[in-house]
Amino acid sequence: MKALILVGGFGTRLRPLTLSIPKPLVEFANKPMILHQIEALEAVGVTEVVLAINYQPEWTLYFSGDVNFLKEDRATRAAGPLALARDKLIDGSGEPFLSLTVMLSVDEPSKCGVVVMEETTGKVDKFVEKPKLFVGNKINAGIYLLNPSVLDRIELRPTSIEKAIFPKIAAEKKLYAIVLPGFWMDIATGHHIVGNVLVHESAKIGEGCLIGPDVVVGPGCVVEAGVRLSRCTVMRGVRIKKHACISSSIIGWHSTVSQWARVENMTILGEDVHVWDEIYSSGGVILPHKEIKSSILKPEIVM
Repeated sequence: MKALILVGGFGTRLRPLTLSIPKPLVEFANKPMILHQIEALEAVGVTEVVLAINYQPEWTLYFSGDVNFLKEDRATRAAGPLALARDKLIDGSGEPFLSLTVMLSVDEPSKCGVVVMEETTGKVDKFVEKPKLFVGNKINAGIYLLNPSVLDRIELRPTSIEKAIFPKIAAEKKLYAIVLPGFWMDIATGHHIVGNVLVHESAKIGEGCLIGPDVVVGPGCVVEAGVRLSRCTVMRGVRIKKHACISSSIIGWHSTVSQWARVENMTILGEDVHVWDEIYSSGGVILPHKEIKSSILKPEIVM
């Protein structure tokens, strides 16, 4: 079976990290987020993966072999890449393919697209986007098993498959859903993430450090003596010097936080940012390749 993963967005809500690489390549638990998906697909028998991308050449540095790339010249929303990928997804066998949406039950469906369906048969009645009144608690989580004939319904233009294609199929009573009981979360927000400490085996931790809770330290990082880390993500190749303190923040790739610096309150450092000695940052969002020589006392963007 083949699978198509739509990864053509610009990840604006995760900037400045996504100014350097696409959002799906940002590490989650020391592994690119999309690699978790690809490994899960492989585990259930998918033999070929197609990634629909529209910018940034970094994709080809991470994947090879049975991962193919489909480049969009412009954003075409959810259905457009399906039309573009027609030749890669159809081989004449008529075998269905996956496009990574299943249905899940959630506590707050008003924040998601809700699927109204028959509980006994799984037949989908309609989709309701972010309903103000309760219509159900089954949400569309983004994994579709599609018959190749569905591609004949899609025009090569910006198209929403949920708004333009699925309502027509549902009206023909040919659209069904499966409710899965497993874990799901939206990677655009992090308030559901739980966990303790994950330190890559190649990272070096100095004496007298206090690390945790909820900390990830990436490969090749150097954490010098006396450092305090809590509720933070430290990306690949970062150096944190003696007695620095980082809390509730993200430190981008190959950045440096110098000694006695304090970084907290959702400070986000882009790639290759250098924070000088004894600097304090509260909520600073720093774009890549910057040097921070003076303290940031309130949330602001440093360009």
